[in-house]
Amino acid sequence: MIVKQFSEKTYWIIRRMVACHEDADDLVQETFVRVWEALPTFRKDSSLSTWIWRIASNLSLSFVRKQKVRAALQFQSLDAAMERKIEDDPYFNGNEAERVLSKAVTRLPGRQRQVFCLRYFEDLPYEQISEITGSSVSALKASYHFAYEKVKAELEKLF
Repeated sequence: MIVKQFSEKTYWIIRRMVACHEDADDLVQETFVRVWEALPTFRKDSSLSTWIWRIASNLSLSFVRKQKVRAALQFQSLDAAMERKIEDDPYFNGNEAERVLSKAVTRLPGRQRQVFCLRYFEDLPYEQISEITGSSVSALKASYHFAYEKVKAELEKLF
């Protein structure tokens, strides 16, 4: 029942962070495995959805960090690798503007990407993002502002 209710939104939260359908599917599965294992310890300090999305968001950040380390060990740019994933993804069904936006978002640092995705794409209020990330609302507003300006600058270069 929990998977059925929250899997689609969880998928999109993760997908916008990792930019690849297969990686997002794997992380959604891992998210719900962790939810299942930790469900008996859920304290109801926040809503169930916020708790699930916190797990998903943290897994996504960890995944991006690991990808960055792998890319560095192979002397590759993570940004270039993620852009290739967006280009090669057969499940991407957006137009060119959405593709460019996705690429710009992948260039953001992990925490800024997380805040940008949750605020811009998911339209979550800062208070809920604060519960998900464990950051203060003022820090989130600053992160979002910097992320927004970086994405805007990337888009202005291309258009």
